[in-house]
Amino acid sequence: MERSQHRQLTSMRKALFDQGFLDEQFVQLEELQDDANPNFVEEIVTLFYRESARLILNIEQALEKSPLDFPMLDNYIQQFKGRSSSIGAKKLKTECTQFRDYCRAGNGVGCKRTFQQLKKEYATLRKKLEAYFQVASSSYCKRFASDNFI
Repeated sequence: MERSQHRQLTSMRKALFDQGFLDEQFVQLEELQDDANPNFVEEIVTLFYRESARLILNIEQALEKSPLDFPMLDNYIQQFKGRSSSIGAKKLKTECTQFRDYCRAGNGVGCKRTFQQLKKEYATLRKKLEAYFQVASSSYCKRFASDNFI
């Protein structure tokens, strides 16, 4: 069972990178994880989702206003992009960049469309990382969670 969990964890992690969900920043977080703090990466990701939920709500509310306040939207999405970068959320960073481009162009329709895609990527990544950390939570897999299996 333990060997099977290890293979599953390795496969899940590789898929997160191969599918473009994560980048090197996630690897750097894993390198900071050690025996003294074996849940470091999971804690950082949990903190990201807790803090970013407020930003998503702020963006949703700002997108409902008329006229749109593009500088404020740009500020919110820049904060979200920074948080996404901190955990290596590659697809989220890409969506944030697209959103900022639309903000700078004053394109409200583009902002709204991109934000819907961003929320979809956000939810997908959350689901995938929750599954990954669930498998990693076994004591056997924790020993291997920080190894680079890319």
